Order: sequence, then C-alpha cells, then structure tokens
Amino acid sequence: QVHLVESGGGLVQAGDSLRLSCVVSGRAYHVGWFRQGPGKEREFVAGITSTGSQPFYADSVKGRFTISRDTAEAPVFLQMDTLVPDDTSIYSCAASNVTWKNHRQLYYYWGAGIQGTVSS
Repeated sequence: QVHLVESGGGLVQAGDSLRLSCVVSGRAYHVGWFRQGPGKEREFVAGITSTGSQPFYADSVKGRFTISRDTAEAPVFLQMDTLVPDDTSIYSCAASNVTWKNHRQLYYYWGAGIQGTVSS
C-alpha cells in the first residue's frame, strides 16, 4: 500500500509564502505536485525524481516555487514564494515510478489534497 499525506496549507496574503510537505509511505517513487483552482482543471505544478534530482516546473511557477527532497524516504517539500491570488488551489501530491513531469495519467497514487488560499 502506498499512502501520500500532504500538510502545510493555509491562508496567506499576496506576496507571502507557503511550504507544503508530502510524506510518501512505501517504496521510493518520483513525486509530482498538482493543483486545482476553483472552476479550473487540475494542473501540474512541479515534480522531482525519487533521488531528489532533476526538479521540473510548470512555466506558471518557475522562479517562485521550489520542489525538494533530501532522500528517497524523506518528505517532498514545495516551497511557494511570492504567492498571488491565482495560486489559490487544492494542492495534491502524487507518486509514480515512471515520471516526475506533467504526465498526469502516469501518476498512480494520490494524496487527498490540501487547501492553499491567497488573499489579495
């Protein structure tokens, strides 16, 4: 069984930061972060390999968000800086053994998601 649990969401003001955490049980997987805003499709945000290398970002968050993990067993963090109201979403982490990029259908395991809200 693979379980993913997100934490660290909340309500912040525009320009502030949030740091999300994703804990993955079971074997080492590549991990991606996705988000779904109000009335929007779920979209890829960032991904990282099982060994913590080759971070990959959506264009919309490059330069503002940083994904990291120290080891295959460590939590995966998503540091979100310079937040804007359009970043308001439910953020979910997902695990895959074949990709860490924006191929949503290749992520087999998903967390329940956590709300991140940015006020103007």
